[in-house]
Amino acid sequence: MNQNHERSAAYAVETMALTKMYQNKTAVNRLDMRVREGSIYGFIGRNGAGKSTTLKMLCGLASPTSGDIRLFGRPDNDAFAARRIGCLIESAGLYPHMTARQNAVMRAKCIGLTDYSSVDKVLEDTGLAAAGSKKVKRFSMGMKQRLGIALALLGNPDLLILDEPINGLDPEGVREIRQLILRLNQEGKTFIISSHILGELSKISTHYGIIKDGSLVDQISGEELAQNCKDYFRIEVDDAKRALALILERAPKLFPEVTDARTIRLYGLQEGAWLNQLLIENHVQVYSSGFHHMDLEEYFLARMDGQTMGKGEEKNA
Repeated sequence: MNQNHERSAAYAVETMALTKMYQNKTAVNRLDMRVREGSIYGFIGRNGAGKSTTLKMLCGLASPTSGDIRLFGRPDNDAFAARRIGCLIESAGLYPHMTARQNAVMRAKCIGLTDYSSVDKVLEDTGLAAAGSKKVKRFSMGMKQRLGIALALLGNPDLLILDEPINGLDPEGVREIRQLILRLNQEGKTFIISSHILGELSKISTHYGIIKDGSLVDQISGEELAQNCKDYFRIEVDDAKRALALILERAPKLFPEVTDARTIRLYGLQEGAWLNQLLIENHVQVYSSGFHHMDLEEYFLARMDGQTMGKGEEKNA
């Protein structure tokens, strides 16, 4: 019993077969999520995949149909565990005719805080101390997002759950939120962040979870992602089947992946000039070729299409 508790305590969040149904539709299907303490967990999925529903269940804003949630090794209905979470789901619910500080004081009262010195601290932490007396209706989108995060920080939570925190922001606003998240993470806070902006998410995340049609199809660390996203040589020809036979006859240790009738990816290739020459000499027309590095977006799209990534690296190990 103690061993199980110790193992669970290494995670800020664990879900076991977490399921949410709306009438006859399954929004989240037997989700097993593991979020390590101190990590930044990028939660990725297409619209309607079940991201927001999952985050709402973690925050206590929606009740699971079945399954379990553990927060810092405790059941999600444990009052102490629930107090360790701050959430920004969809919009922050700001009052536009109130100032940033008035919004924060009202939220503090709602969660039972009596020491309003924490209000000034979260405004300072999010770079809004100088704007504390400015009405929210005059805020930029980036300032509103920072205020939403400030409200989530009230009570000094250990886990912050942010749903699309950089949606609609200009580049400067995105940079501000990124720097804030990284600084708070360095101070020990754990994050779960959903975002459609995968390039930005890849700059901060230490771990990733990919959800498709309510089911978690992949959980991977940043290190594992880097291993799976090795460089590959991409070549487009008039006949991929014939080209592949010629290539493997010359270099049988390469790891090929045929993506369509004209395109081949080759893992483990160090230099491509000989390959182009081989195909041209054998009358295979080469339309394009070159080395390519897979990024998070390409990895995500491949997993959404049901591809298993990193085959070449696994075989080579």
